[in-house]
Amino acid sequence: MSEYGLWIGGRQVRTGRVGTVAIPYDGAPFASVHLAGAKELEAAIQAAVRAKPVMRSMTAAGRSDILYRACRLLTERKEEFGRTVASESGKPLREGLLEAERSAQTLLFSAEQAHALTGEVVPMDASEAGAGRMAMTVREPVGAIAAITPFNFPLNLSLHKIAPAIAGGNTVVHKPASATPVCALLLARLFAEAGLPDGALNVVPGPGAEIGDPLVDDPRIAMVTFTGSAEVGLRIRQRAGLKKVTLELGNNSALIVHDDADLAECAARAVPGAFAHSGQVCISIQRILVHRTVAEDFIARFLKITDALKIGHPLDPSTQVSSLITATEASRAERWIRFAEAGGARLLAGGVRRGATLTPAVLDGVAAEADIWRSEAFAPVACFRTYETLDEAISLMNASPYGLQAGIFTRGLQSAFEVACQAKVGGFLINDVPQYRLDHMPYGGVKLSGMGREGPKYAIEEMTEPKLISWRWK
Repeated sequence: MSEYGLWIGGRQVRTGRVGTVAIPYDGAPFASVHLAGAKELEAAIQAAVRAKPVMRSMTAAGRSDILYRACRLLTERKEEFGRTVASESGKPLREGLLEAERSAQTLLFSAEQAHALTGEVVPMDASEAGAGRMAMTVREPVGAIAAITPFNFPLNLSLHKIAPAIAGGNTVVHKPASATPVCALLLARLFAEAGLPDGALNVVPGPGAEIGDPLVDDPRIAMVTFTGSAEVGLRIRQRAGLKKVTLELGNNSALIVHDDADLAECAARAVPGAFAHSGQVCISIQRILVHRTVAEDFIARFLKITDALKIGHPLDPSTQVSSLITATEASRAERWIRFAEAGGARLLAGGVRRGATLTPAVLDGVAAEADIWRSEAFAPVACFRTYETLDEAISLMNASPYGLQAGIFTRGLQSAFEVACQAKVGGFLINDVPQYRLDHMPYGGVKLSGMGREGPKYAIEEMTEPKLISWRWK
């Protein structure tokens, strides 16, 4: 096993408190990581504060160059990072390598956006009182940002916070998920090699209550950006006070399959859209609303593709589905399946647990009050219900406390836009699955799915403040 220290002020820090990172599929130890406490958190915040004037005074070109170099380094080390993602998160290697490729894109988009950080000219003479005056806005960094990231995309979701923060001239204290800290620590080393000033990025793995809450509370932290559960996100929002906050929280994506959909294409997209990374993706398809007239045909196609999925060790290149992050999470999802069955649902496939692995489960006729329908499963579970009219489908889709992304498959342009306009979500996909995401698009939700938007252009806007500069010239 490799051993990793914290990253504070541009150097590794060992604490004597060491945790083991294990491969979720079989519990095999993968790495040992030093854990932060109050002393190390204080050192990390101090380092971020000291680096603020350095980052603030750096030119946009300088920040962009660092991000471009980081992009090149990550591209060169795609295999190393991809295997690390797969090992600590438990996702199949093919998905880990894809995450590494996407992460390089996130760095590239952030590097480009560092050049595009502009203000605007304000037409002061639009008011009679503004005659003889001119004004403009400039965008300035907010300062030290707390980035708190989840286990499911330990590399790319970290970069969706870190890279835009750097592009905007900020500094970062990063608390990665306890289960997946290695990618974050490798990233810190990579940024140092790319020329990022000491203290601009600090990484402090450790327990949430011991590290996360004090990090959010600290008055020297100007902004908190968090991806995780709605419960924790609400607590962060309450604790943050007047700090800027962006939250990407829970979800239970709905996909509508209308009677004129291309069923073969839809099934081929929907199965990985539901079961990639064992459903541990915020925009995984969890609820499938299929028109009554095509339900039997579509479900048969969906089951055939599901049955062919290869389940196995994440580092086996042929594996398509591996484990959940812990056996506890797999057991919780299994209980939800049993509860749904007790409420009248039919289990059509899967739902068998072995340790942390749960075979992809397909249920039909799930009651609206079942946990597995109304809450976020974050597990390889797809729940079917039929509908008669689009109005009924829209109502079922929107009857959720969440609203991150949703989608529809239909050949009808009018039907597609009718649903898109009424969908209470942050993003809506037509003839694609709601699990689709490109790293430069605006990404975020409504309702309990959070607030604010990610995607480098949009994240940088969240991470900078507009300042008005006005002058009287006559």
